[in-house]
Amino acid sequence: MDSMEKIKKLVNQINQHNYQYYVLDNPLVSDKEYDALYDELVSLEKETGVVLPDSPTQRVGGEPLKSFQPHKHMAPLWSLDKSKTASELLTWDSRVKKLLEGKNLPLEYVMELKFDGLTINLTYEDGLLVQAATRGNGAIGEGILKQAKTIKTVPLSIDYKGKIEVQGEGIMKLSVLEKYNQTATEPLKNARNAAAGALRNLDPKTTAKRSLDAFFYNVGYYEDIEFESHIEIINFLKENGFPVNQYSKHCNNIHEVVAEIEVLKDNLNKLDFLIDGIVIKVNHIKTREALGYTQKFPRWAMAYKFEAQEVTTQLKDVIWQVGRTGKLTPSAELEPVDIGGVTVSRATLNNWEDIQRKRVKVGCNVWLRRSNDVIPEIMGAIEDTCEGAKSVEKPIVCPACGSEIVEKGAHIFCPNSLSCKPQLVSRIVHYASRDAMDIEGFSEKTASQLFEALGLKGIADLYVLKYEDLVSLERFGDKKAQNLLDAIEKSKDCRLDAFVYALGIPNVGRKTASDLAKHFTSLEAIKMAKYEELITLPDVGGIVANSIVEFFDGETIVESINKLLDAGVNPQPETVEEVKDNIFKDKTVVVTGTLEHFSRKDIKELLEKLGAKVAGSVSKKTDFVIAGEEAGSKLEKAQEILASGVETQLKILQESEFKELI
Repeated sequence: MDSMEKIKKLVNQINQHNYQYYVLDNPLVSDKEYDALYDELVSLEKETGVVLPDSPTQRVGGEPLKSFQPHKHMAPLWSLDKSKTASELLTWDSRVKKLLEGKNLPLEYVMELKFDGLTINLTYEDGLLVQAATRGNGAIGEGILKQAKTIKTVPLSIDYKGKIEVQGEGIMKLSVLEKYNQTATEPLKNARNAAAGALRNLDPKTTAKRSLDAFFYNVGYYEDIEFESHIEIINFLKENGFPVNQYSKHCNNIHEVVAEIEVLKDNLNKLDFLIDGIVIKVNHIKTREALGYTQKFPRWAMAYKFEAQEVTTQLKDVIWQVGRTGKLTPSAELEPVDIGGVTVSRATLNNWEDIQRKRVKVGCNVWLRRSNDVIPEIMGAIEDTCEGAKSVEKPIVCPACGSEIVEKGAHIFCPNSLSCKPQLVSRIVHYASRDAMDIEGFSEKTASQLFEALGLKGIADLYVLKYEDLVSLERFGDKKAQNLLDAIEKSKDCRLDAFVYALGIPNVGRKTASDLAKHFTSLEAIKMAKYEELITLPDVGGIVANSIVEFFDGETIVESINKLLDAGVNPQPETVEEVKDNIFKDKTVVVTGTLEHFSRKDIKELLEKLGAKVAGSVSKKTDFVIAGEEAGSKLEKAQEILASGVETQLKILQESEFKELI
């Protein structure tokens, strides 16, 4: 095989591997094998001086451009009319029906996510990507071919050889933004601006550093091909290797659309990218042609806008709070603002270094993002509003007990673990929590009250509480006092993993505590564990291993644990029955959708008792997918793997089939 043939073969191979990895999330080779192919291609390109237009080596970004060149779109990129309520959608549906009166055309709708990034329009000729452009004014955009090529999910070549324009959205995933900001000199304030700024940056190498993604949803211009419906267009995009978002809903009428929107509202914050609504499109192309366009919008499409998940507001103050490990965490007090339908007045700032990087000051306006239904996070300051604002002061002493603070890396700590109230109260509350020692009826309010009234100074003090100590306290009567004492007594007989978690070892969560208990089987063995053995456990890296070793090296900690044991606390390893051979033993299982006879927790416990590994995502290495009602993207992924022809043991089971097998 000559060099040219080798180059062509390598380009095809690597592009296919990129598609499997970045679009399908289903890699076919290891990173080492991929790197070897890529390095061979780079070497051959240098040797021959030949670089094919669709070579994956073109994704790294070339020399900076002097300016963007205007590009005229072959088909216009339309704006969309907008609605915010169900009644507005019903009104639009009525208009559509009126325009179609007497035409005997089908009326169905397709729903898709409305991505919040930068619109991109790709042009392909003879199967090769020859141009990429921004939306611009809808008729003329800016040429961003080099920038678009850095997006690994954008196909550089496709099977279809006719001339087409494919419309989509360039985005930056929220997880990618978070990772980028961890090391960035100047953090990016939000994912939308990060994507738009990268694609409109004259230096493609800067674009490449942002690790952007893209989703595609329309073919605007096409030759030598016809489509009857939007669903056909989407299938065409998938067949040609374009990344298409898994969510798409086909609805027979507008009432199904409205019902689906209500379902979607509860799941929006689980996405790893920004959306600002849903796009509802008439499915059939002939029906669209009959409806036509206004001067601004297609009459056959409507954007339904959700409440914003990113807003701006004023930072009024920063309060430093002390946690159970003694770490001081800054909490931002804000001018109350509505975000996603919730009024927010507090937000997260991670640490002192975070405050410096984001350049926030008291009195300036800040970008605020809310995701996953947790407390919102400040992304950065709006610098134009910072003039005259007051710098945040770095604490010198603990705001709770007045002890001089110490610094460890980016974090600030109060070293007074013996008598700093917030530390002690949080530590005792954690110890008593459900996943730890499960002391029923023990709240933060109770812990704070016992600290103040009875001088409770440590966890072991719980086990010397007496009835007469409690019954005289405010909010304590005979029954409450006795119930709490009974719950404390009951906690003495505990599982080893729960006790290890209850100790509050830094960086050790519930799963790691469980792994430690299973591996070492006794508290004494865990206390004596060496770093070298700890890092052999699953999910235990160097930081976690060091945390465990340092924790049990502390004299105060060992003394506190001995007090608990002397008080009668008796942590015992969980008895594990030997798993008998069955179809699920040592298999990887994914559960998706709603099951009629099992809760998600129950089926997970059942599968683990059967010796299965319960996973959260589907790959070609998955053995079983158990699919309930309304199973979504995980079921679709499993079906795609089975249809792709790759070698796999994967089987899809309905709930009834699963019940029969067990």
